[in-house]
Amino acid sequence: MSDLGDWFRSVPFFTRYWFAGSIVFTLVGRFGLVSPYNLILLYEPLKKFQVWRLFTSVLYYPIQQAGFHYLINLYFLYNYSRRLEEGAYAGKPADYCFLLIFNWLCCVVLGLIAELPILMDPMILSVLYVWCQLNKDTIVTFWFGTRFKAIYLPWVLLAFNLVLSGGGIMELFGILIGHLYFFLMFKYPQEMGGPVLLNTPSFLKDLFPDQMGGVHSFGAPPQRAASAQPGARGGGVFGGRNWGRGYTLGGN
Repeated sequence: MSDLGDWFRSVPFFTRYWFAGSIVFTLVGRFGLVSPYNLILLYEPLKKFQVWRLFTSVLYYPIQQAGFHYLINLYFLYNYSRRLEEGAYAGKPADYCFLLIFNWLCCVVLGLIAELPILMDPMILSVLYVWCQLNKDTIVTFWFGTRFKAIYLPWVLLAFNLVLSGGGIMELFGILIGHLYFFLMFKYPQEMGGPVLLNTPSFLKDLFPDQMGGVHSFGAPPQRAASAQPGARGGGVFGGRNWGRGYTLGGN
């Protein structure tokens, strides 16, 4: 237990509690401590001010229907959220918090429009997409030892799900959300000469002050992004997974 506690405290702040929340709410729903119906995103209950669904819909997952897929979700969450928080966003907790908030809000909006009650998949993939864009030349290893640049990873996951299960909507939403954040925060101001459209709110800076001197600007990608892991081995990726399949509560 001491080793487990030490490991948990070693995980960066936002990744730590996102990871823990994804376990806690999933187990709470799995063992019936709270009805899974009360954890998913539904429009009608939201009109009755059940606002917690906005948060629990990205943390809860029906492991009785897809337990292995849920474990792969946790792997991607832990691995790529931690890499971002300790790499490109090291010392800038407010900026990383803003990334999570922006992607979460986009997931909720798309979830309500498309009537998707469970949003763990697109939320995780949106963060993975941002990491891949900031580390596009990093070599990752996929199923059967296949190696390719990180920039292709989200699309490989999309292709695998299309082939294996005929799905793909969750990956597509995650890619769209991650690309929207990356485009508005980095690509549009830097490569197209446009204004900075996304800025970390000052109240987040007050809550989570920078741990380095100065204030980070999002007019261009962080300077360390391209070498977040200099000389490191290629990122490992679990392949052959059924990523992004939507599940209707009570479905078979």
